[in-house]
Amino acid sequence: MQRSLVVANWKMNGNKLVVSQLLNAIKNGVNKDVNQANKIAICPPSLFLELTQQELVDSNIFIGAQNAHPQNAGAFTGEIAFVMLKEFSCSYVIIGHSERREIFAESDIFIAEKFAAAQAHNLEPILCVGETQEQRESGQTESIVLGQIQAVINEVGIEAFAKAVIAYEPIWAIGTGLTASPEQAQEVHAAIRSFLTEMDQTVAENISIIYGGSVKASNAEALFKQSDIDGALVGGASLDVNEFLTICAAA
Repeated sequence: MQRSLVVANWKMNGNKLVVSQLLNAIKNGVNKDVNQANKIAICPPSLFLELTQQELVDSNIFIGAQNAHPQNAGAFTGEIAFVMLKEFSCSYVIIGHSERREIFAESDIFIAEKFAAAQAHNLEPILCVGETQEQRESGQTESIVLGQIQAVINEVGIEAFAKAVIAYEPIWAIGTGLTASPEQAQEVHAAIRSFLTEMDQTVAENISIIYGGSVKASNAEALFKQSDIDGALVGGASLDVNEFLTICAAA
């Protein structure tokens, strides 16, 4: 197994002062022993990547981006290329978050293209997958989640997942205050790992499968005790230093 991974997704929040304060508080609050036990990554809004790079220059905290476009350059107003992210010391990039899928209508095929482009520039994609409440209630959770993964495998092959992260984020638990129980989350994580095992056991054993969906200090420890949950993709709670540091320690 890889070291556990805790990723802060700050989404469209913050300003220069707030971001600087958050970064310094997290950097100063991360115990060295904790940082040896797991990886921590911060994904700020893209406008603050340079500030994040400057603030974390002497730390072991990784930098990630929330999104990028698969083309290296071109007439794509408002977009950012993966090659640009490398200039700001990015190691990770979030791909296929449900907000990108639902609000911006990103298809499985487009997300697969992004995944491939990220790896072409030596960025590790964090592939987000998850189902709606309606899909869960109708028994489609596994078919939806595994189908989203298969769409990427069709594009890049199973071997590419040796340098990737999968984040299971049930859509019904993102920003709602609802959280999948540790047992519900484990069931899906186990299904993902079993699905990957059928194609490549080594990839399945070594990939980090992290959980997202209203992760907070109060539920992090119970989630991380599950055998197939290797960390967390943290949204709102990552904007609260004490909450986030507690989650990191629990991992």
